[in-house]
Amino acid sequence: MKIVVLAAEGCLPSAFVGLVDVLTLAQWATADRSARAFEVLSASIDGAAITDGRGGRIEVDRGLSEIEVCDAVIIPGFLPDSTRRPPSMAGLAPAAAWLRSRHACGTLVCGSCSGVFLLAEAGLLNSRRCTTTWWLHDEFKRRYPRTRSIWASPLIEEDRVVSAGGPLSWIDLALHVVQRLCGSEAARLAADFAVIDTAPSSGAAYMPIGYLTRTGPLLTEAERIVRHAGPEWIGAGELARRLALSERTFHRRLKDATGESPKRFIDRVRMEMARTLLESGSQPIKDISLSVGYEDESSFRRTFKRLVGTTPAAYRDAARRRS
Repeated sequence: MKIVVLAAEGCLPSAFVGLVDVLTLAQWATADRSARAFEVLSASIDGAAITDGRGGRIEVDRGLSEIEVCDAVIIPGFLPDSTRRPPSMAGLAPAAAWLRSRHACGTLVCGSCSGVFLLAEAGLLNSRRCTTTWWLHDEFKRRYPRTRSIWASPLIEEDRVVSAGGPLSWIDLALHVVQRLCGSEAARLAADFAVIDTAPSSGAAYMPIGYLTRTGPLLTEAERIVRHAGPEWIGAGELARRLALSERTFHRRLKDATGESPKRFIDRVRMEMARTLLESGSQPIKDISLSVGYEDESSFRRTFKRLVGTTPAAYRDAARRRS
């Protein structure tokens, strides 16, 4: 198998080199334990060295035209320009066309942070769920209105297109690719070998409260209501009423701001509360379920697994190992 790390003009050097290094460590770590070996290749549009976002020179292994078959390709983020926005993707049309052709042939195509912009430029995110880092969310929606950008999500895969938020999300992305191609045990071995914490970081990406207040006071107030409800169950209709909005208006405004439905927004806030309780104490999971508004513990466990990616017990164990 081949995993390609794409080097494009203006990319973050740490993300590019980090991806190559972590995948190479994963290659070594799983060589004797995984039934599926893989090769790591770096590539630029024409095979020539590129200039990264800090002005350094990055040499690569191949040009894109030399790679007719690969199993996964990962795009690192780009260094922002003077306006704190990613550079224009217009000059990367050959890379966008190559990504489209590879995806059509079954390749897993991935982008981290602002690298997701190149996936959108290629048209691979039209009508698909995706994410990017919090401070680029509005710019991403402005440039690519046909995408279904989900606010506050760390990693999303849909139809073999994977997006991840945050400049350091390439770490999770690398392990995700190893897991998808080689299995969970291979990803665990790779993480252990590279000394990476394999616990899910969270069910939602980091979002500074100042950003929330500036861009959407509605979100801040809605989250405050859910967090202070305690054991009381609050559905979409009740939350809309407390915000002095019709349920239809609340749904529309929330969808415009975050890409989420009211139910997912409420569940996500509750899971954030649950994670805090799991990390900070020894309260029984049944009691945590009740305290965040779930009388049915099995429903709580299913929702936690769906949004956080692991069980409450496994999350607590991982949090204890970290501390």
